[in-house]
Amino acid sequence: MRVFVTGASGFVGSAVVLELLAAGHQVLGLARSDAAAANVASAGAQVHRGSLDDLDSLRSGAAVADGVIHTAYMHDFADYMEAARIDKRAIETIGEILAGSGRPFVVTSGTGGLRQGRVGTEEDESDPNSATRLLSEVAALSLASRGVRASLLRLPSSVHGAGDHGFVPWLINIARAKGVSAYPGDGANRWPAVHRLDAAHLFRLALENAEAGSRLHAVAEEGIPVREIASVIGRRLGVPVVSLPVEQAGDHFGFLGRFVSRDIPASSALTRKRLKWYPVQPGLLADLDKDYYFAHEA
Repeated sequence: MRVFVTGASGFVGSAVVLELLAAGHQVLGLARSDAAAANVASAGAQVHRGSLDDLDSLRSGAAVADGVIHTAYMHDFADYMEAARIDKRAIETIGEILAGSGRPFVVTSGTGGLRQGRVGTEEDESDPNSATRLLSEVAALSLASRGVRASLLRLPSSVHGAGDHGFVPWLINIARAKGVSAYPGDGANRWPAVHRLDAAHLFRLALENAEAGSRLHAVAEEGIPVREIASVIGRRLGVPVVSLPVEQAGDHFGFLGRFVSRDIPASSALTRKRLKWYPVQPGLLADLDKDYYFAHEA
């Protein structure tokens, strides 16, 4: 199968590219810069220049593909809604090309958009108050009624592994800068997690086998208490591990304050049953204890 992959040079997308190639697929990887193009080419994939806001590049990439995996997202913390609108337009644009063809289209979302305080499942819709990802999810799943084998793959709060530049590295940098590894309240709030290689394997399984309109969870660990993450960081940095009042999370963690206090566990039981996906990589705490998380600042 010839697969068009957006975000092909990214942390998750680059792992997806390698997973696809190892399974015998051909890959056309979207690249918006010379550096991204070099990374895609070095992996053994064909380069397709363009970006999420270059809709013509998305149309031409999808037109020559047997299937599409969409991992790219403009993570603009200054304007969440504009990033969401760009993603929605990208999904709709690719969907227009795939309509009526029965070709697979795997769209990335996140479990962070599910309601807090309970274990989210694949059957749950995103919280309407989490509009950023909800726009993308509605756009993707609506394609199932238009002859596209569209599926939604939700990634957890932490996708970890070498090269991680997500929430956990930010927590490490904050602890390094402030001299304490902190967690909000009692730190019992939970984050789900998955290793990037396990996630990449699920993307391939979804491309090959997911039913139209299905929601999938790339969750290897349902929920790790934030205080346990803080404990590993504190031990590795040699700084105290402390509890902070929840209301001080914004002051201490900056833009991460809105995330670090959330309790958003998620299950992947239905995904494992439907696609026979069984994560085999190290868990977050074991991975976090490796030197590459502390070798330099993210």
